Amino acid sequence: MTDKVHLGHRARKRFGQNFLHDPIVIHQIVSAINPTNDDNLVEIGPGLAALTEPVTEIVDHLTVVEVDRDLAARLKTHPFLSSKLTVVEADAMKFDFRSLCQEGKKLKVFGNLPYNISTPLMFHLFEFVDDIDNMHFMLQKEVVERMTAGPGTKTYGRLSVMTQYYCHAMPVVHVPPGAFKPAPKVESAVVRLIPKSPEQRQATSVKWLNRVCLEAFNMRRKTIKNCFKNIATPEELTELGFDLGIRPEQVSIAQFVSLANYLHEKEKQNKTE
Repeated sequence: MTDKVHLGHRARKRFGQNFLHDPIVIHQIVSAINPTNDDNLVEIGPGLAALTEPVTEIVDHLTVVEVDRDLAARLKTHPFLSSKLTVVEADAMKFDFRSLCQEGKKLKVFGNLPYNISTPLMFHLFEFVDDIDNMHFMLQKEVVERMTAGPGTKTYGRLSVMTQYYCHAMPVVHVPPGAFKPAPKVESAVVRLIPKSPEQRQATSVKWLNRVCLEAFNMRRKTIKNCFKNIATPEELTELGFDLGIRPEQVSIAQFVSLANYLHEKEKQNKTE
């Protein structure tokens, strides 16, 4: 089946396409996704159907979101897959994933994501976490390391804080470059993201949480006293329990949230005065 879909399609640089072909790795990824007929499954960027095929061998229906018109057309007319697929021709970065929700069924989203859009796409998907049961994405290994990094590590940054604010994140499969055609110059990995409940997400303003992270990690080698000088005084930081001498990578997610909430409240008070 895969060869039929592969026929005549070249990977396109503008879409960041690298196509998965290693059967062992594919099996590991599908096992991690663990699709069932009870799931409302959505695949982003099915490409040449390397994951689409084995998933549709297990389940009766799958929705795929594909930006490449040629690939979308192939899937719509594919002799074996078309009857099991709903093909949505759209840019995942702008797509309203809530539109795919079914009553009582949250989405299970997966895909081999183009590395050139992986971070902004994650931030877009975080807007829909209350409608998502879990997500499994193949990404550059370095991006997965950043998403799952804890405070005190070199890779801990804005992506770590925002990912772990919204989701429990864990790496589940390592993918070597040889598993793709063309082979990328980087290692890859699959990350599992399980959204946290609204009660577990304590930020009163995600906009402020994002701003705090940007201020912090734009100058990550400086102390937080200097990093946050545009948004908070040393006295305010001390009152919130911060050690002024530490660097941003030593600040916990809960501390970032507490500062964001404080600044959001301060902003509201200033508007009412």
